[in-house]
Amino acid sequence: MLVHYKTVKINNINIFYREAGNSSNPTILLLHGFPSSSHMYRNLITQLMDEYHIIAPDFPGFGNSDQPGLDEFEYTFDNLAHVTNDFVKKLKLERFSIYVQDYGAPVGFRMANNYPERIQAIITQNGNSYEEGLLSAWDPIRALWEDPSEENKNNLRALLSAESSFTKTLYINGTRNPERISPDAWNIDQFVLDRPGNKEIQLALFYDYRNNVKQYPSWQEYFRTYQPPTLVVWGKNDAFFGPEGALAFQRDLKDCDVHLLNTGHFALEEDLDVITNLIKQFLKERLK
Repeated sequence: MLVHYKTVKINNINIFYREAGNSSNPTILLLHGFPSSSHMYRNLITQLMDEYHIIAPDFPGFGNSDQPGLDEFEYTFDNLAHVTNDFVKKLKLERFSIYVQDYGAPVGFRMANNYPERIQAIITQNGNSYEEGLLSAWDPIRALWEDPSEENKNNLRALLSAESSFTKTLYINGTRNPERISPDAWNIDQFVLDRPGNKEIQLALFYDYRNNVKQYPSWQEYFRTYQPPTLVVWGKNDAFFGPEGALAFQRDLKDCDVHLLNTGHFALEEDLDVITNLIKQFLKERLK
């Protein structure tokens, strides 16, 4: 069984995606976080493809998908969700589970809220939907929300540069053994961040993230109303999304299995086998 690397045109944008597994099996849609791409799921895909049909796209401006300019594409989470929804329709995915991480959460939760009948289950790995999950690492971005000045933008541009080591820190901060984390991961992400125009795209999404926080009550209402079975696997040492955000899902969901893992933001890099086993057990009991 092989992983296939494909591209499909959605609204005149080439969207790259990884596909694996038999399409007659239950589908899991993997939605990536910042500043990564479907590459963050490279190992999980091969672990799950024997039992599931796996689809993992790159959002516009990320990974191997097109990077239209700010004058051609509105980089908001509403629009990322719109493109991803059109992608799902193009691939004729009617019922599926979603695995969301970081930016994948506001995209996936918008889709679930708008089309609840499609969602069989949710796996959230440091994919936040509660204000208490936002830690102090968000302060420079919160400053941008309150004042989108050049000074605040420049502070964030500096973080996005290779010289800051911010991308590397996202991968190794909070891990048990940083030497086990492959530098390929952050080097690939940094390569995309360094493309001309990409930092401005990231700044636009940083600024728009404030609208995700405004959507939290709506997503929580979706959880209470539709009660999707939800597996929460959370790197508890994540500097951006704290464990309080993981535990908060239990307030609104009856079938909610929470696991706080002793690792960081990109938990799959260190706890792939643990997460794989949790997913298989969780879905086996619920997708009958």
